[in-house]
Amino acid sequence: MGPVTAALPPAADGQLLPTLAPMLERTMPAVVNVSTVTRIEAADHPLLRDPYFRRFFEIPKPEQRQESSLGSGVIVDAERGIVLTNNHVIAKADAIRVTLHDGRTLDAQLLGTDPETDVAVLRLPTEDLKRETLRALPLADSDGLRVGDFVVAIGNPFGLKQTVTSGIVSGLGRSGLGIEGYESFIQTDASINPGNSGGPLVNLNGELVGINTAILAPGGGNIGIGFAIPVNMARAIMDQILTHGAVRRGQFGVAVQDLTPDLATALGIEGRLGAVVTDVEPDSAAAESGLREGDVILTIDGRPITGASDIRNRFGLLSVGSRVSLDVRRAGQPLTLHGEIADPYRNFVPGERLSASLKGALFGEGKAQDGAVEIGTVDQDSPAWDAGLREGDRILSVNGQRIRGLHDMALQLRQSGGLYSARLQRGDRLILLSRR
Repeated sequence: MGPVTAALPPAADGQLLPTLAPMLERTMPAVVNVSTVTRIEAADHPLLRDPYFRRFFEIPKPEQRQESSLGSGVIVDAERGIVLTNNHVIAKADAIRVTLHDGRTLDAQLLGTDPETDVAVLRLPTEDLKRETLRALPLADSDGLRVGDFVVAIGNPFGLKQTVTSGIVSGLGRSGLGIEGYESFIQTDASINPGNSGGPLVNLNGELVGINTAILAPGGGNIGIGFAIPVNMARAIMDQILTHGAVRRGQFGVAVQDLTPDLATALGIEGRLGAVVTDVEPDSAAAESGLREGDVILTIDGRPITGASDIRNRFGLLSVGSRVSLDVRRAGQPLTLHGEIADPYRNFVPGERLSASLKGALFGEGKAQDGAVEIGTVDQDSPAWDAGLREGDRILSVNGQRIRGLHDMALQLRQSGGLYSARLQRGDRLILLSRR
């Protein structure tokens, strides 16, 4: 007599029992393990990081230690070997390795990343693989999700390969959590744990609806509140990275606030969907579209607006040059306006106009009263990049001299023959760059 195994029968009372196994058999080969290696110099004191200090006192170069992290990813294009994951999974990594469903490990290339949405795009070396080796997940339309839809999270929590948890969509459009810059999360009670980050959230058809990103865990454990980036948002970021190598966010030039019940009553608007325009920047794309202060934006490209954060997300995901259609209510009357997402650096000047040492970057007049010069995009491996300049920096002084605008900066660079030092603001930090 053979061994007895405990298992559910395929049917009970003549009815087939539900199972996710067939869907998972198709889906799980597209889920990968993402591991990273980061080399960190073990310096105990800031002075030990100064090469001049170390050379003067003949202190040997500090030893390096390695840190590793573990996450998940999902193949979305088998032919090109494109993998979606989270930015925080691969941030600052010196090496990224992807382990496939069949156990093979490959070195992945980072094509681009967007910390604002926590999306990263990797490429696997498909030339080393047979065409049938990779399997991609089809992408669903995450705008069609409803609260109550069943979903499945797949990933590698705590290093446990190919773990599956199921649940429902608990909420949509979650924002204001302070997790990312652009937030419109899918909330789910499907368990998401460390190592699940970057893995897929799929519907019962095996289609990708989101990228698992974070959990709400006040006590340090999973309490059934997990968040995933909608695949429509991830796809918009991926398309920009694959086209431009980076995310090129445009600018519309409008400030809005939520449509409260009191405002809706005062403006004669039924319901609470929409956002009220509180300011329109002069000479902006919003001004050119005809938008005015007091207008209520109801839809963008035919899709209803849920509030101010929804508008910020919509505009933040549109690339430069995108055309938009706005349905608005003005003084009780419906209007349809059309605009184009503008390049935020359209009035910036190329760095080579200021100095050959700044080629590869864009520079513009800052809006703040301190007269700082703002830096736009910076091409990698350019003189400006090699000088340490990065997009978003604000230059306060050049070669030891305070500057107030581009004219001051150009004058100082001509007098000194190039950029040798700069004091700049990067986020909330002040940084001094110097070149020998």
